[in-house]
Amino acid sequence: MIIDEKEISEARNSWGEGLIAISNAFESGGIEQATLVANDILDRLYGFELGPILFKPTQSGGEQTFRHNKEGALSYFVGHNSKYPLDSGFGLKFWREVKSETSSLRVDKDIAMWMGWVFLTNKEGDLIKVDKSWGYKKAPSGELKIILHHSSMPYEI
Repeated sequence: MIIDEKEISEARNSWGEGLIAISNAFESGGIEQATLVANDILDRLYGFELGPILFKPTQSGGEQTFRHNKEGALSYFVGHNSKYPLDSGFGLKFWREVKSETSSLRVDKDIAMWMGWVFLTNKEGDLIKVDKSWGYKKAPSGELKIILHHSSMPYEI
């Protein structure tokens, strides 16, 4: 089950569409609806069923910088979890557009690594650029699943 570049592009697009869907659900239906949508997206796109996820979100720090399970990832996207009091809900920022630019890509059979920039635009038109790395594994079902997600703000001199 070899991964091709088209699958990786589609996976990045699905992640961006998912982030926008979380924002839209929050705007139209509140935190309960956003949480339902985020749960579905995490189940579809991330490989929690394959083992621990290596997840370092953009806006995380301290003892909870790294997330290894679905609860930690869900809290990052929608907040409202007393176990993660610093999470404000990255998915609740009214995102309207997500684009990416590839820096490099490596594929080794059923594992792929992608690194580049992700550009996020909110409803006010503000643009945020983040450095992003994703690791993917092809699940037994044939779906490409995120097993590594690292994100940070670009270094400024």
